[in-house]
Amino acid sequence: MIQTDVRMPTTEGVRAAAAAVAAILPPTPLLPVEIDGVRAWVKADNLQPIGSFKIRGAWWRLSNLSDAERRGGVVAVSSGNHAQGVAWSARRLGIAATIVMPHDAPAVKLANTRALGAEVVLYQRPGEDRDEVAAKLIAQRGGTLVHAFGDSWVIEGQGSAAIEIAAQLGRAPSRILACCGGGGLAAGLSLGAPTSAIHPVEPVGWDMVGQAMAKGELVPAAPDAPKTICDALQPTVTKPINLAVLSGRAEPGVTVTDEEVRSAQRFAFANLRLVVEPGGAAALAAALAGKVPVDAETVIMITGGNADPAAYAATIAASG
Repeated sequence: MIQTDVRMPTTEGVRAAAAAVAAILPPTPLLPVEIDGVRAWVKADNLQPIGSFKIRGAWWRLSNLSDAERRGGVVAVSSGNHAQGVAWSARRLGIAATIVMPHDAPAVKLANTRALGAEVVLYQRPGEDRDEVAAKLIAQRGGTLVHAFGDSWVIEGQGSAAIEIAAQLGRAPSRILACCGGGGLAAGLSLGAPTSAIHPVEPVGWDMVGQAMAKGELVPAAPDAPKTICDALQPTVTKPINLAVLSGRAEPGVTVTDEEVRSAQRFAFANLRLVVEPGGAAALAAALAGKVPVDAETVIMITGGNADPAAYAATIAASG
């Protein structure tokens, strides 16, 4: 049995989060896309103000802080997109934010996080545990941890995308393909779209959510896990809260290769006129590779557009 002693996210919480997000942000576009002769849909959350869906969970989490917690500031751990979501939300709400980020995070994500007013503390990846670094900072300075995926309010905020999708599509989608790192988005979508099949998509060798769902327990990444261009999808293990929400709700996870991701980036550029970072293209990669079936009521999440300019240019210039 999967147990967690933290506040559990709910469908009602997802709906409340959707209302809070709608009060400050317009819905991102739901775009038609043709894959192997079938028209499906793409949810372009790469067009959020910070270039990522992470703004949803960050806004809902910080909006639910008490006055005392707001005065104490927040600490987050992120490779870049959650960092920007927290920094953006903190600046708007007048909250001090410190973000623990890997030393090898894309330069554009580091620069954007600092530009939003957050303090960035770097850690070595691999070598240091980012959660331990954040815990030490909180012990020294105080502050509230805003976890990138293992947080009830963050999960509910990410699920707000499902509420938008249903309103735009006019019905619940048959399935939603979700780029998956720690499982916050997939968990939120499973609550926000309980009648839809939710397909978590992870990089090869980093399918810690898929493996955890298959085994019913947390599975850490292997010490020799392969490199992946999907820097946003590299948590070393999911959290009990995510596994508890996803178990029995989500479909078995699927994995995609770097080359499939690059092909998806090129497809999005050529057919949707969208700039998509590698981690944000994983769900589209699974659809294009035929790893998840699509139909007229399938929605594919494009979750981020914070691509490194040089790497992105090389990907787009390469032949598919």
